[in-house]
Amino acid sequence: MNTRLSVDVGGTFVDFVRFDDQTGEISIEKAPSAGKLEEQFIAGVKRLGLDLADVRTIVHGSTQVINAIVQERGAKVGLITTEGFRDVLELGRGNRPEIYNLFYKQPVPLVPRYLRYEVPERLDWQGNVRTELDEATAREVVKALVAEGVEAIAICFLFAYANPDHERRMKAIVEDEFPDGIVCISSDIVREWREFERTSTTVINAYTQPQVDKYLSALEQRLTAENYAGTLNIMQSSGGITTSTNAKVAPVRTIQSGPAGGVIGAAGLGAALGIENLVSADVGGTTFDVALVVNGSALEKSTETINRRPILQPSIDIVSVGAGGGSIAWIDDEGGLRIGPHSAQADPGPVCFGLGGTEPTVTDAQVVLGYLDPEYYLGQRMQLDKQAAAKVIEEKIAQPLGISLIEAANGIIELTNMNMALAMRQMTIERGHDPRDFAFVCFGGGGGLFVSALLGELEMQQAIVPNYPATFSAWGLLNADFREDVNQTMVFPMAGTSGADLAAKYAVLETELSQVEKTATPKTLRFADCRYQGQEHTVTVPVADDDLSQPDLNTIKQRFDAYHQRAYAHSLPTHSAEIVNLRVRALGVTKKPILKPLPAASVPVADTQKGSRAIYFAGSGEPIDTPVYDREKMQPSHEIAGPAVIEEWTSTVLIRPNQTVQVDQYGNLIVS
Repeated sequence: MNTRLSVDVGGTFVDFVRFDDQTGEISIEKAPSAGKLEEQFIAGVKRLGLDLADVRTIVHGSTQVINAIVQERGAKVGLITTEGFRDVLELGRGNRPEIYNLFYKQPVPLVPRYLRYEVPERLDWQGNVRTELDEATAREVVKALVAEGVEAIAICFLFAYANPDHERRMKAIVEDEFPDGIVCISSDIVREWREFERTSTTVINAYTQPQVDKYLSALEQRLTAENYAGTLNIMQSSGGITTSTNAKVAPVRTIQSGPAGGVIGAAGLGAALGIENLVSADVGGTTFDVALVVNGSALEKSTETINRRPILQPSIDIVSVGAGGGSIAWIDDEGGLRIGPHSAQADPGPVCFGLGGTEPTVTDAQVVLGYLDPEYYLGQRMQLDKQAAAKVIEEKIAQPLGISLIEAANGIIELTNMNMALAMRQMTIERGHDPRDFAFVCFGGGGGLFVSALLGELEMQQAIVPNYPATFSAWGLLNADFREDVNQTMVFPMAGTSGADLAAKYAVLETELSQVEKTATPKTLRFADCRYQGQEHTVTVPVADDDLSQPDLNTIKQRFDAYHQRAYAHSLPTHSAEIVNLRVRALGVTKKPILKPLPAASVPVADTQKGSRAIYFAGSGEPIDTPVYDREKMQPSHEIAGPAVIEEWTSTVLIRPNQTVQVDQYGNLIVS
């Protein structure tokens, strides 16, 4: 029972990583993400030659929730709210997020107005009852929603974060009248203020819960049938894992489940290599996901926006743009070349896949330019149609723009590079970080094809292409700890509050934490959202155990000043401050995969070359005969000067002229 299995569902492929705790041996597999995911899950396990009865634990990351939100393919949801607040989803904040977009329109609420009902009840901001819940009206409202055929009901009452009693009673009424339906209350999902954001989060949870519940329940049944006796654990947006039971109740916490695994993996790899500051980039079939690791930890945020809809949940700070292997190239109304955000995905996929795709994609351009070997794609599991790729780019890009086929293909790649570089600048320069102070970890199935261009564009220290880059996010899942977050809005001034007072408030929250994984090492962390009095936004600061034994909160105030100075380049040490939200994080620390050094090189690097092919590099004019190396044969200390191509069965790494790549002691490729 030394085997751990991680499975990451992406937009194009499902990635599998089998890890042996005792030997450190890793084996990988891939399966298309089209069709029934639970069937692809079991099929991939069988291709690994793995008996699930021998597996100790499974960690699963998925894009299912975020795809349901982006594509708006969720359940039919009804909303029950406090009398007078029926239209909070449409009113939002009454602002204009895109002030220079004259055609901007707010997103249509996921719950149409005819499915939004009010009930008489009211609490004040401290949770005191002003108006009791009208249970007779509540029952009539539920009956009306059931008659409309809703699949799930979201409940969000005013100030329920301070006192959840009315919501809990309303939930009991719904369960009585609608026993086969799903019901979500805001006080179970997010106990923070911001009425619009809290309602949005609760609705999104109800909107995605039936689909997630159905999938995870079907997967659990299949795993049981295959004699799996362990737990199925799900990656959360926060970078921590939870049980499938919890994920079925609160799927909104798994929105960034897929990308989070790669960021946690990058932090783990950085720790092994002694690198604390990293830019993590995942190049998939649909998106390019960027995150920062600073001082060894992934940066987080407490509010996420998906498809222009706010979500109040702890999440790794990830910027995603529609730039991946399946991103479609197209000509806009002004005659300009555009890339994405729409994607060919796994079905039908790029034209070169020969599965029915009709639009030119980034992968088609890479085939035309010689980046990819049509005969070796996925280790010869798939043959690519170069002629079909050339034809679609010629007809839909080159001819409309009046340029050659090669110029069109290079234009697709260069524009994709620029879109990716802008996302990286957004995460670094626009956040006050100099990218030259960071190393660059680039992974995903397409990561190796962009790593060299992005390294040069941002002038970073070095780039790292890890082992098995196409399944690196799945490997990252094995580095995650169990995690549970409990947050609540409690507004009070720092002045006049003692450490003991604050400890008592945290103690209330900590009673709500469920027991973490029994085999894991427990750890509790505390945080506070602080702001200066009169200020709107907050800064999250850690609260140490010693802070809770002090006679006042001066130490926390000084820490807040320092954090505010770092974030905004100014602070107000003499100005009064207050705490707005308290946050408690429970971790169940797990055993991490250990990278083992490989034996020193026993063959010259020349022996790892398996051929050469003509490649069109941007600006080269003519194709360059470029040596191709077999990564599986490369060994530590091997060094190659560009231009070069390094192939393995799941990915290809392109090294541009004037760059070098070296194999480190763990088998990672270090590009500089």
